[in-house]
Amino acid sequence: MLFKYKAKLKNGEIFEGTMDSTDRLSLSRELRSRGNIPISITEQNNNSFNFLSVFQHFFSKVKNEELIIFTKNLSGMLKAGLSLFRALSVLKKQTKNVVLNKILTSLSDEINAGGTLSSGLVKFPDVFSKLFISMTRAGEESGDLAGALTEVGMNLEKSYSLSKKVKGALIYPGVILSAMVLIGVLMFAFVVPTLAKTFKELGVNLPASTKFIIFLGNFFSEYLLLSFVLIIGSVFGLISFLRAPFMAKYVDFVILRLPFVGNLSKELNTARTTRTMSSLLLSGVSITRALEITKDVVQNVYYKKVLDKAKEEIEKGAPFSKAFEENLNLYPVMMTEMIEVGEETGKLSDMLLQVSSFYEEEIESKTKNLSTVIEPVLMIFIGAAVGFFAISMISPLYSILDNIQ
Repeated sequence: MLFKYKAKLKNGEIFEGTMDSTDRLSLSRELRSRGNIPISITEQNNNSFNFLSVFQHFFSKVKNEELIIFTKNLSGMLKAGLSLFRALSVLKKQTKNVVLNKILTSLSDEINAGGTLSSGLVKFPDVFSKLFISMTRAGEESGDLAGALTEVGMNLEKSYSLSKKVKGALIYPGVILSAMVLIGVLMFAFVVPTLAKTFKELGVNLPASTKFIIFLGNFFSEYLLLSFVLIIGSVFGLISFLRAPFMAKYVDFVILRLPFVGNLSKELNTARTTRTMSSLLLSGVSITRALEITKDVVQNVYYKKVLDKAKEEIEKGAPFSKAFEENLNLYPVMMTEMIEVGEETGKLSDMLLQVSSFYEEEIESKTKNLSTVIEPVLMIFIGAAVGFFAISMISPLYSILDNIQ
């Protein structure tokens, strides 16, 4: 059963929380075994159905912006001298996100129970990544939790900023293509059937391309709503298919070899690898563990294999840079050289940070110009589609004119 309790710490501070237990007596014993003095214990009503609560649970989530703000605020309050429990209580009062509020309640309960922040974060793998948890644990072990959280916040912010810029650059072509599909369907539904009727009355011999367009026009005209459902379903179905685990190596292979996009993908994965590794090493995480976590951060399966190889090489006693030297088609020479310098000077995390900063600036510059690169491709695609439609529908008209002459 779920109980809500109020208890007093050894220092006299009173706190509240919720906990599962068989009965009130067992919960009281549990609290006393942790050095707390129970004040009140009440059973929570689990049978009542709260529609609003269920709705919020399924449709609310912790956004990246909220996670970044939470991390920075928690770090700031710890640096200001607040206890971890007090800082979490303040953040709980400030947040309006239902899910984050429940997480903060759980973290507070974990701290009161004698646990650590990292042990509380582990319970929410969908919100806190392995990177977040490992850096927090390293900060706890080194006695500099506030510093570790500051580094986590910076890492999250940089990663979020990069992803946002890349996605923002793809909005323009996405809007253009969506508008093109919408206008095309409407033309097929309302314009093509009228022309088809004219051709039929005149008894014109139609080429195969015109027959195909008329077939689509009749279908869209009769089943307009179904057509939109099929188009949207096909798009989502294709996206789901391409995101399937068994398709990952094929999709990533193609992405790395696309003009412009391939180089952008390589720079993005390089920036993520170096910044993540730098943050983890700076926090005191071992290099093998850092490679395991970084593997989860990069998205491309070929980069994951390189990081696996790097871990194996290090465990055999080889230099960290060896695995990257053997994969210059993925990781640039500059990164390999900087890693070697970092190993020689003992400043590996600093060298990795410099590499990440360089490629993050490169990505920012390229994403600004991405729309100018995509525009010609879109114009060619749109021109080809319009040209095919125009030729298919105009060629029968020329046949009509020839017959009249």
